[in-house]
Amino acid sequence: MRKMPMKDRECCVPLSAGPLDERRAEAMARRFAALADPVRLRLLSLVVAAGEVCSCDLLEPLGKAQPTISHHTRVLAEAGLIVGEKRGRWVWWRLVPEHLEELRSVLEAGAPVSSAP
Repeated sequence: MRKMPMKDRECCVPLSAGPLDERRAEAMARRFAALADPVRLRLLSLVVAAGEVCSCDLLEPLGKAQPTISHHTRVLAEAGLIVGEKRGRWVWWRLVPEHLEELRSVLEAGAPVSSAP
């Protein structure tokens, strides 16, 4: 397991370590809510797999129109999970790894996660 720097461990304490403060709970809820959609989960997986991806390259794999892709990328960006950089006509998206790591870490309770639904 990768060892996180001390400053990162402070933001990524599992729920089993104690209750979340209100501000952090609200931020985490926004991030989890953004992931509560199959299209956004697939979109995020495409960004993660590519490292960086143009909005134009999300249309075909997701089978969605450009306005729909824009809506879903906006939701993920507002939740702090991805960031975009406009280059010409298109936006290029990349993951904010520390926020995804925080989601994973906050749920970690020390027990293995089951792959069963």
